[in-house]
Amino acid sequence: MGIGQMNMLIFLPELALITMALVLFVATLGSWSFKRLYGLTMVMSATVVVCAVASWGQEGALFFGAYQVDDFSQLFKIFITMGLFAVLAMGEGLKGIETKLKPEYFLFVTLSSAGLVFLSSAVELITIFISLEVSSFALYVVIPFRKADGQHREQMEAGIKYVLFGAIASGISLFGMSYVFGITHTTYLADLVKVVPGLLATTPMLIAGMVLMLAGFFFKLAMFPMHFWAPDVYQGTANETAGFVATIPKAGAVALLIRFISLAQGTAIGDFNWMLAAFAVFSMVIGNLSALVQEDVKRLLAYSSIAHAGYVMVALLCVNVLGFSTAIYYIAGYMMMNIACFYVVYHLGQDGENVTLDNLAGLYKRSPLLALVLLVGAFGMAGIPPTVGFFGKFFIFNAAIQKSLYALVIITVINAGISAFYYLKLVRAAYSPVENPGNTLVVSKPASFLGMALMAAILLVGIFPQFFMEVAEKAVGTLM
Repeated sequence: MGIGQMNMLIFLPELALITMALVLFVATLGSWSFKRLYGLTMVMSATVVVCAVASWGQEGALFFGAYQVDDFSQLFKIFITMGLFAVLAMGEGLKGIETKLKPEYFLFVTLSSAGLVFLSSAVELITIFISLEVSSFALYVVIPFRKADGQHREQMEAGIKYVLFGAIASGISLFGMSYVFGITHTTYLADLVKVVPGLLATTPMLIAGMVLMLAGFFFKLAMFPMHFWAPDVYQGTANETAGFVATIPKAGAVALLIRFISLAQGTAIGDFNWMLAAFAVFSMVIGNLSALVQEDVKRLLAYSSIAHAGYVMVALLCVNVLGFSTAIYYIAGYMMMNIACFYVVYHLGQDGENVTLDNLAGLYKRSPLLALVLLVGAFGMAGIPPTVGFFGKFFIFNAAIQKSLYALVIITVINAGISAFYYLKLVRAAYSPVENPGNTLVVSKPASFLGMALMAAILLVGIFPQFFMEVAEKAVGTLM
C-alpha cells in the first residue's frame, strides 16, 4: 500500500466528518426542506460511524508527528462518531431549535465532533489546544439556538456563561502549557513522557503547570474546579443540545486526560496525584449533594455529570493499564446512560420545554417505552446490576484498591450510595400512580428503535464487560 493510500485510510474518519461539515455548510446557504436535510444528515452521520469503525487497527503519524493514529485514538473516534449519530437520531425534528437555525445546528455539532475527533489523535500541545478550541467554538454558537418562547434570556445567559467559562479554561490551559514548555523545552507528548516523571518529584513548578493545564481541560468534563457552568448551561440550552454537551465532549476529555496523566506513569504517588485526588473528591461531593435537591431534570443531570467526572478521575489516578481501561469503559457506558436519560427528556418536552420531576409523574401510563428507557438509564447511572454502570463502578473500586487508594474508594462508595437517591427519585416519579396522567405520548418508530437500542446497549455492555475491557486494554496498551 502506498504512502498516499495509507494516509487516506488512517485519516478516513476525519475526512468523512470534514466532508459532512462541508455538505452541511452548503445546505445552510440554500432553502432545503427539513425532512430532506435531516435524512441527508443521518445518512452522512452513519457513514462517518462506518468510516471510524473501518479505520480501527490502523496506525501511523501525520503532520510531523503531531497527529498520532493508533488503537487508542481510533477507539475514541468510534465513541465520538457513534455518540454524534445517537444524539442526532434522538433529536428527530429538533423541537427545541429555532426553525431557521436548524441547518446551522447540524453544521456546528458536526464541527464540534470533528474537533473532538482531532483531539483524540493530537499528541502535541499546540495541536491539542487548537483541536479543543475547534470543538468549543462550535458549541459557543450552538448553545443559544433554543427557541425563545418567552425564555429568551435563559438561553442567552447559558450561551454567555459557556463562552466566559470556556475562555477562562482556555487561558488557564495555555498558562499551564507555558510552564510545561518552559521547563521541558518540548510540546510533543512523546518527548514529555521521557522527562516529566523524573521532574515531577523535583520541580514544583512543573506540578503547577500540569495542574493548571489539566484544570483548563476539566472544563470539557465539567469537573471541579471548572464545573460551575454546567447546571445553568444544561438548563438554559435546548434539550437536544444539552444531550450533546452532556455526552460527546466527555469522551474527548477522557482521551485527553489519559494522554496527559499517563505522563506520570512510573512515578510515586506525590503532590500531583494528591491534587487531582482532591479535585475528584470535591467533584463527587459537590455534584451528588447538589443533585439531591434539584427539581429540573436537566439540572439534576448536570450535577450528576460533575459527580461522574470525579468517579472517572479515581480510575485515572491509578495511572496503569487497568485504571485507564476502566476509565474508557466507564465513559463509554456513561455516554449511553446519559443519552438514554436525555432521550426521555427530549421526547417528554413536547415543545422543547424543560422537564421537571412533576412532569415525569405517570409517565409509565403515557409512554411505557419512555418510562422503561428512563428506568434502565437511571439504574445504570446509580450502579445497579446488571447495567454497564454497575460494572463500571466495580472496576473503578477494583483498580483503586489494587493501587491502595483506600480513602478514595471509601469516599467513592459513599457518593455512589448518595447518588442512588436522586436517580431512583427519577424512576419513582415516572412510575408513580396519578389520577390524571395526561395525554398519551406518541413516539415514532425510528425513535422507539433508538430507545430499545440504548437499553440493549446499557444492559449488554454490562452483562458482557470482559470483551469491552479487553478492547479498552488493547487501546491503552499503545500508550503505556
